[in-house]
Amino acid sequence: MADEHGGFEDIRGNVDGHPMVSLVRYAFRYWPRLLTGVTTAVITRFARLMPALIVAAAIDRVVLNEGDPGLLTDVGLLPTGDIVGEAARLAFLQRLVVIAAIAYLIRSVTRFASRYLLQSMAQKVQRDLRNDAYDHLQQLSMKFFVDHQTGGMLSILNSDINRLERFLNSEFRQLIRVVATVTGITIILWRVSPKLAAIALFPVPIIGLASAGFLTWIEPRYKSIRETVSRLNSRLENNIAGVDVIKSFDRYRFEHDRVATQSERYHDEQIKALRLRRGFFAALRLMTGVAFVAILYIGGRDIILLGDAGALSTGSFALFFLYLRRLYSPMRRIGRSANRYQQAKSSAERVFGLLGQTSTISDPDDPYLPETIAGDIEFDDVTFSYGDREPVISNVSLDIEAGETIGLAGETGAGKSTLTRLVPRFYDVDSGAVRVDDVDVREYARQSLRSGVAIVGQSPYLFSGTVAENIAYGDREVLDRLRNGEDVPEAVVDAADAAEADRFIDDLPKGYRTEIGERGVKLSGGQRQRLAIARAILNDPAIIILDEATSDVDTETEKHIQESLTRLIADRTALVIAHRLSTIRDSDRIVVMDDGEVIEQGTHDELVGSSGAYADLWGAQVDDEPALVD
Repeated sequence: MADEHGGFEDIRGNVDGHPMVSLVRYAFRYWPRLLTGVTTAVITRFARLMPALIVAAAIDRVVLNEGDPGLLTDVGLLPTGDIVGEAARLAFLQRLVVIAAIAYLIRSVTRFASRYLLQSMAQKVQRDLRNDAYDHLQQLSMKFFVDHQTGGMLSILNSDINRLERFLNSEFRQLIRVVATVTGITIILWRVSPKLAAIALFPVPIIGLASAGFLTWIEPRYKSIRETVSRLNSRLENNIAGVDVIKSFDRYRFEHDRVATQSERYHDEQIKALRLRRGFFAALRLMTGVAFVAILYIGGRDIILLGDAGALSTGSFALFFLYLRRLYSPMRRIGRSANRYQQAKSSAERVFGLLGQTSTISDPDDPYLPETIAGDIEFDDVTFSYGDREPVISNVSLDIEAGETIGLAGETGAGKSTLTRLVPRFYDVDSGAVRVDDVDVREYARQSLRSGVAIVGQSPYLFSGTVAENIAYGDREVLDRLRNGEDVPEAVVDAADAAEADRFIDDLPKGYRTEIGERGVKLSGGQRQRLAIARAILNDPAIIILDEATSDVDTETEKHIQESLTRLIADRTALVIAHRLSTIRDSDRIVVMDDGEVIEQGTHDELVGSSGAYADLWGAQVDDEPALVD
């Protein structure tokens, strides 16, 4: 069930398996890059251990000329035996310098390779996730968009996917760093002194277990934070989109309080999580500090009391402290990585939950793919409701022949718009059937059906771009030609002329190349509607749905549009919804609806003469607008 605030808590259960495993599957698409990146990252970590070994060898065999030969000698990089004389010590030092230079060269090359390969892999995963999530979102049914807020969807497509990219980019490399560093240091320290190595490594399993517990502990906090962010984004998106209403009603304080309330919830959730994080990290630092002090005391005491008999060499003692920092730094970072892992897991649940969301409207296994659509429509005893609500459409039966123009009249909320949305199958009926050309719309391939239906709504949506681009949106081929730099196609101009839009377009600063702003904000309501009509005309559909399509135009403009529409719908099926009844007066048939039912149908003259509901509506409008009477 959808979140009551339009959030996305409900989609978390759609994840197939563990969400982070799903993320890894995306990374494995680029396994050569991933494998090479991991290998070079491991080599980098081992190369970073070399300087400490070189320093220890220099202290013992060059400076003090004492101590055991060491690990570098065991692997054949340094000679055995005592170093006697200045020349021999200088030669030994020069060999150490060469080894150090080679180690730094290897480290630099492999570090570049690992970071480039793993970070570019993370960028590719981010791109794939965003593309897949967006494409999947577009395929979901209208019900999903009704139940979930736009701000939350943007939060998933942007902040959640970006968080997963950052996790792969930094914390995945951190995991390699921890494994390689701890493994390498464990081997070296155990060889030097098993007793001190045991003390140094004692915190490691404790830190690992504590981090695992921390993940479970902090998880509910991050789930709550992600949902709070989603609601805050939705509130901000709503307020920015509705800024004209806020200004006109002077509701600055009211909206400020609503945003402040959501912001305060987000603040409180973050503070609670911050308190847990800081306390956990402080405990990790205390534990590593205890190990440092213990090694300092026990190792130092052995040197003092045992002398040469079984004590560490001076270089080896220094080696321990050089490695402790390298050992505990990534181990302490585990806590931070565990924290970020939990954040990433919360985001992954939302992203892969969205990808796992199934559409309530889907194509059948063997969909019907018509070559053309004639335009016959049949509503056969149709009943429909939005979710668990009362039916919006009740037992509607209506036959519409191809090429017929049907006017839909009735009070607001009568079910007119909902009825027309069943034709392109934006929703499925609860009972009954909607048929186009005698085929149930549920048997069609959705896009084949919808390609034959064009809708112009009361508040048409225009995209940020030019006038020409918004009109060309009605025809994929024309749109592609325009995007490829072609001059404004003649088909776009013809559609604009048919919709009576050419007159105002010619007056725009750059004509068809004029940018109209987000949602067409630079145009008037009537201009936006005429562009939407032109877009529908270019689509050349078999069925046209006009939902209050002339509600925002003046009487003179409406007259011109009506003249054009009369020509355009002559060979098409048209469903015309109008509150202004003069718009549908000349329809072949007018269907009157009330409370989701068809209560009257007939021509304008027949309905006016019957003295029913339509006659009452017509009479009321005639009284208000005498010009409606011929």
